[in-house]
Amino acid sequence: MDAERRRRWMSALATAAPRSLEAAWERLAVRPEYTYLRRPEVGLVVVRGRAGGSGMRFNLGELPVTRCSVRLGDGTVGHAYVGGRDTRHAELAAVFDALLQEGVRGPALEAGLIEPLEAFREAGRLAAAAKSAPTRVDFFTMVRGEE
Repeated sequence: MDAERRRRWMSALATAAPRSLEAAWERLAVRPEYTYLRRPEVGLVVVRGRAGGSGMRFNLGELPVTRCSVRLGDGTVGHAYVGGRDTRHAELAAVFDALLQEGVRGPALEAGLIEPLEAFREAGRLAAAAKSAPTRVDFFTMVRGEE
């Protein structure tokens, strides 16, 4: 399996609206049986930053994160870490991670679920950029002729 593809779909699943994953789950013709390797559990992670983007590190704060791991009936294991406290979101993201690894369903799910999630996220990013663009200020320095 391609690690970059998996990183991409795990990112899309983690940042998706939970209702989008719930709708995708409802659309599945055959819902897989799965067992928990790790039930959804909420914890905290420390978010770190850098002064000026490249200076000394500092602790910015804590972020709640929910994680989950499942095993499908065929032995495929799926994992998920999602921001927030939504245990159902983490569970569905882990199940879809496992399903996307399957050779049969994976490509169809990637086209029917992951690509639309990525397109929606990109459209939101572009809309936010367009909304903030009128407030952009460009600074420049005028050089005097004496120097």
